[in-house]
Amino acid sequence: MKQVGLLPLTVLNDEETLFFSSVQDFAKKEIYPHITEMDESETLNPKIIEKIFSMGLMAIEVPEKYGGSGGSFFQAILAIQAIAQVDPSVSVFVDVQNTLVENALMKWGSEHIKSKYFPQMAQKKVGSYCLTEPHSGSDAFALKTRAVDKGSYYELNGKKVFITNAKEASLFLVFANVNPELGYKGITAFFVEKEMPGVSLGRKETKLGIRASSTCEVIFENVKVPKENIVGEIGKGYKISIETLNEGRIGIAAQMLGLAEGALAGAMSYAKQREQFGKPLSAYQGIQFQIAEMATRIEAARLLVYNAARLKDAGKSFVKEAAMAKHFTSSVAEFVSSLSLEIYGGYGFVKDFPAEKFYRDAKIGKIYEGTTNMQLQTISKMILD
Repeated sequence: MKQVGLLPLTVLNDEETLFFSSVQDFAKKEIYPHITEMDESETLNPKIIEKIFSMGLMAIEVPEKYGGSGGSFFQAILAIQAIAQVDPSVSVFVDVQNTLVENALMKWGSEHIKSKYFPQMAQKKVGSYCLTEPHSGSDAFALKTRAVDKGSYYELNGKKVFITNAKEASLFLVFANVNPELGYKGITAFFVEKEMPGVSLGRKETKLGIRASSTCEVIFENVKVPKENIVGEIGKGYKISIETLNEGRIGIAAQMLGLAEGALAGAMSYAKQREQFGKPLSAYQGIQFQIAEMATRIEAARLLVYNAARLKDAGKSFVKEAAMAKHFTSSVAEFVSSLSLEIYGGYGFVKDFPAEKFYRDAKIGKIYEGTTNMQLQTISKMILD
């Protein structure tokens, strides 16, 4: 029996198409002219941040009653992908706010937290996700940040490292242990304001790639966090962190997908224009085969990313698919950005073209929000259990 109205997985409906196109246009017109300047200064352009907020891209899933766009998780993924085609640094800025911080608050935050902070995050305030510590990376539950019950508030002490968006952030979702004797069952999530006494930024990292995206230490010294700023239940922070990162990995996968698409588009354009031995590079079979290989891997990556995102929106299990998407797209981004750079030849190795930046930006995909080995561990566990 013929089914009517079902779209293929990677075909966008009219609303999604319009949204994706609008973000692409914004990225090309507003972000592209500032890429080199931001990469070299290691700073996001404040005017670009303002425009991202004005477009509603910092609260895509947040319900309209809180000032958000009331969109879908899939739309957030499309925004990340579209921006990453131009600048992965800006895409991860949007990614962390939408797929990590706001996602956690939507599912676990109290009405007090949602009504107070969502309107701020929709208009101008940036959120940051504080989990990683100097001695707890992949082993996230070994964190040492401590929260002590002081009656009407919790006193927070500790240091977080490699925190994305920390420089721009006004709000921090912080994971701390209220009872270390319970191990990971003492971990609790708190929503902390930058203005609270005792909150400060430490070292800002100088990075290989995504240099415009800030990555800093965040330090908490005797910070008094009101009890109403607890996210979820006491001792359930480990559950919040796991589930949020599962969603966040789809965001990173979208970033890597967009990066690969941007790198390939640049290489194809160059191959059509650059002539050697009397004809364009694109006329040579060797180049044609390389482009075909890159395009095929990108298409496979797109299928994985879109499938994981649509599963999430449908309320279906997506943990395995998210891990697969992040693992595969990070490999694709590394492969495509490397081969694209080679198509440029010597010009790919200099900063006159975007190839070298895409190549530098791609490496982080295999590292943050769960290393490749952690993704493989998740996948193998789910298919073998």
